[in-house]
Amino acid sequence: MKPISFILLLLMSIHLAKAQNTANQDSTIEMSMIFVGDIMGHGPQIQSAEIIKNKSYNYSPCFEYISPILQKNDLAIGNLEVTLPGKPPYKGYPRFRSHDDLARDLRLAGFDMLVTSNNHSNDGGRAGVINTIQTLKEWGFYQTGTFKNEVERQMYYPLLVFRNGFKIAFLNYTYGTNGIKTKAPTIVNEIDEAQIQADLEMAKKLQPDFIITLIHWGDEYQLNENKWQQELAKKIFAWGSDLIVGAHPHVVQPIKQMPDGKVIAYSLGNFISNQKQPNTDIGLMFEIALRKNIRTGQTALANHHYIPIWRYRKKESDKTTFMTLPVSTFENGNEHLLDMPEKDKKQMAASAKRIRKHLNKYRGVEKRYTIKDLNLQFKKKAIPAQ
Repeated sequence: MKPISFILLLLMSIHLAKAQNTANQDSTIEMSMIFVGDIMGHGPQIQSAEIIKNKSYNYSPCFEYISPILQKNDLAIGNLEVTLPGKPPYKGYPRFRSHDDLARDLRLAGFDMLVTSNNHSNDGGRAGVINTIQTLKEWGFYQTGTFKNEVERQMYYPLLVFRNGFKIAFLNYTYGTNGIKTKAPTIVNEIDEAQIQADLEMAKKLQPDFIITLIHWGDEYQLNENKWQQELAKKIFAWGSDLIVGAHPHVVQPIKQMPDGKVIAYSLGNFISNQKQPNTDIGLMFEIALRKNIRTGQTALANHHYIPIWRYRKKESDKTTFMTLPVSTFENGNEHLLDMPEKDKKQMAASAKRIRKHLNKYRGVEKRYTIKDLNLQFKKKAIPAQ
């Protein structure tokens, strides 16, 4: 071999080695997901959103200041704890029935998926189950937990979502439906250990990168999980789930890491509601990042954070607007941006302090968003003439 050829070959080998090393360094991809708790629809919320009675509703002001966080994530997921029956009457507690416009405004706010298995799934009867599913799919949502019939459950459950090079399996269950029986052929996934185990076995056969179980359980208004939740969580993890996210108590319960590193958020509390019981005005957004090695296919939970959110009832002369606010954005002097009354400032601060103290017991990590982070715009107050 001529010297020049040897040198060229050597240089090519070095270049290929460097390229291979770079490829090895860049062989991981990530995706972010954010979960929220109970999306409620009490009577005053329906009245507040009403434009034309029984015909047109506008919920967009509710999500104006939380939407940028939802949209920053690759996948935003919530628990829809109302039915969309498609016809009046539209009412709140005890049988939640909201107008279809709520689905539109949740989608526009940035939600990608809504799970629908909870204790209010049957509030609109069989027609309500069907119309809720149909409406969500028409608006482009991923949806699971309730089904029009057994055939659809067999075809689309566990739910598989393909996003940013990841294949994620989702499962969803509830402890019950407030005694309202599910009318055939519709199906509401209820907690049945044998069924959950079988579903997780099926999920594993589908070979997803990650399996997430969303579950409606626990004792209402209790800040700590009960023994049954703890025991069931251990089983669900043992059967193959990689993450558990809970709802139902309407208050925040701990986020804990298991001995093997898997994470469970027992309850994210309310996302939006008109509840007035202690701690129901404060909830969490739970943000996670998944990291996947594209050479080995191995996927892991890279990190997770919580974001406190507060339900603000903005009272004006003719109406009350229900708003979900990221607490960190509207504290430390920024409360004035919404002309928030002193009483509400103190309420938000007290609620946030309690929940942060509670979560810090379990080494929870908070993620804070500034006004600049979210690119929020505010109208400047007019300065009175001198």
